[in-house]
Amino acid sequence: MKVLVVGANGQIGKHLVTLIQDSENMKAKAMIRNSKQAAFFENAGAETAVADLEGEIDNIADVAKDVDAIVFTAGSGPSTGKDKTIMVDLDGAVKTIEAAKVAKVKRFIMISSFDTRREAIQAASESFAPYVAAKHYADEWLKATDLDYTIIHPGKLTNNKGIGKVEVAVEVDRNEIPREDVASVIFAVLENERTIGKEFQVVAGTTPIKDAVDTI
Repeated sequence: MKVLVVGANGQIGKHLVTLIQDSENMKAKAMIRNSKQAAFFENAGAETAVADLEGEIDNIADVAKDVDAIVFTAGSGPSTGKDKTIMVDLDGAVKTIEAAKVAKVKRFIMISSFDTRREAIQAASESFAPYVAAKHYADEWLKATDLDYTIIHPGKLTNNKGIGKVEVAVEVDRNEIPREDVASVIFAVLENERTIGKEFQVVAGTTPIKDAVDTI
């Protein structure tokens, strides 16, 4: 399986590309914003492709035309304004979904926010609400397609070393999760077709990742 990692230069993306490249049955294609970001992925033996989420759908589709699955891990980041939140977390996600259709890539994994329900938008702080709203509508757009989607809602992300154990369910108590473990969850989802059409929250826990994903 060849997997296009969108937002590959982010921390989750880098962990995921490394996992994929270390596996026997998958290979990664890292989508990056500019060629200066390529060295990490080339050193891992991964293919790279340059495309901008603020560009055209056809450009993303061209990058995706030879892959079997797409993982959307991109995000505008906490230091950007509402404009980038809309352009990356909403418009960029929707354009990637549409590009998957053009490229005829059925498998699509979305890394969302922990809770993107309407209630979560209303409960969010003024500064955080636009991000939750963007993720909400991107998730809804994906669910309205006929793509083989999985939506992952991770808890508060940390840079701690992964422990390889999580708690997974449609709804779990808020908690933290290392980015490295989120990447491992994505990898387990890619290996498990029973996660198609599902969405779930995931935080640090006590169940080995593969076993936890098997319960979805």
